Amino acid sequence: MIFLGTQEITCHLVLSICVSWLFNPTRSEITSLDSGNIDDILNNADVALVNFYADWCRFSQMLHPIFEEASNVIKEEYPDKNQVVFARVDCDQHSDIAQRYRISKYPTLKLFRNGMMMKREYRGQRSVTAIADYIRQQKSNPIREVQDLEEINTVDRSRRNIIGYFEQKDSDNYRTFERVANILHDDCVFLSAFGAISKAERFSGDNIIYKPPGENAPDMVYLGSLTNFDLIYAWTQDKCVPLVREITFENGEELTEEGLPFLILFHMKDDLESLEKFQQEVARQLISEKGTINFLHADCDKFRHPLLHIQKTPTDCPVIAIDSFRHMYVFPDFNDLSVPGKLKQFVLDLHSGKLHREFHHGPDPTDVAPGQPIQDVASSPPESSFQKLAPSEHRYTLLREKDEL
Repeated sequence: MIFLGTQEITCHLVLSICVSWLFNPTRSEITSLDSGNIDDILNNADVALVNFYADWCRFSQMLHPIFEEASNVIKEEYPDKNQVVFARVDCDQHSDIAQRYRISKYPTLKLFRNGMMMKREYRGQRSVTAIADYIRQQKSNPIREVQDLEEINTVDRSRRNIIGYFEQKDSDNYRTFERVANILHDDCVFLSAFGAISKAERFSGDNIIYKPPGENAPDMVYLGSLTNFDLIYAWTQDKCVPLVREITFENGEELTEEGLPFLILFHMKDDLESLEKFQQEVARQLISEKGTINFLHADCDKFRHPLLHIQKTPTDCPVIAIDSFRHMYVFPDFNDLSVPGKLKQFVLDLHSGKLHREFHHGPDPTDVAPGQPIQDVASSPPESSFQKLAPSEHRYTLLREKDEL
């Protein structure tokens, strides 16, 4: 069995540092992608795992035989060429594809379903067994079929549940539901019921509902076309992926790679009141900023180190801060959270550069009280703490530094 553990040497973009070695596959058929075939191959693949690599990079070289052998193992289990595709992109030869998929390190393994790139790339062990197990997991049915509607009453209400009620399993409605579940099964629990079992919930035809977290939270019903994938996907994603997400050590690298600054609420795990207040104000004041900043919450006990960077401890929680990946900035007073526009202005001041500027030079002239002299006060804002959750330099070639505010 071939295994690649964590390495202690990092490849750089200086070719002379890396071993000049070109990989020439001989043992398996890894599909090489280029601008002429990539869309056709990925669109027709139920599941595709794509290795974005550079031949000069040592880590890419070491992954090639592992990727090959994993492909051989999986092809024996899924012989249909469109069930699972193992493919690769030479990023030196096809820089346009690398840019299209925002490749920032080599090698990167990304998963595609029917042409759609999944948000979560493969971050597991670089071993044949681990990669093969990952593909088997991706091919498993993400929907649990219930045999009695009483089972619905026992679902875990701490999770986000999407339930589909269908007359027939062999239907376009269910196939669309299944496609959505395959993409979002990491974010929601998907269940289904058919025929006589689901009849009581199909008084107006096939039906999809969302059960949000909380015992007393009311159900929400999908009202659009059940065969329109884009509509169902957008509705389900909105329900499954919360506006304010929790950051953990497990998902920190993934969130960092999205390339957006963090607006974080640090709160004690059992302080749900502060979290709810933060969620409400983010939805009220910052919905237009979605896509420019990530809204997150973090456990004060688990993330003591970032708190120390801003001279806080868990006893100071709840605390709101921005991490721009260069510096951390503290929202002055949590009690001002509900002041109309206060939180939004904090975020806008990040984007305008005001937070960075004022940390170095003191308050802007417009913020100085009348009669007070303008002072140029040098200061040093706390360095970013969450940038340390970025990809390891001992496992990838990192292509560039992010230039953030």
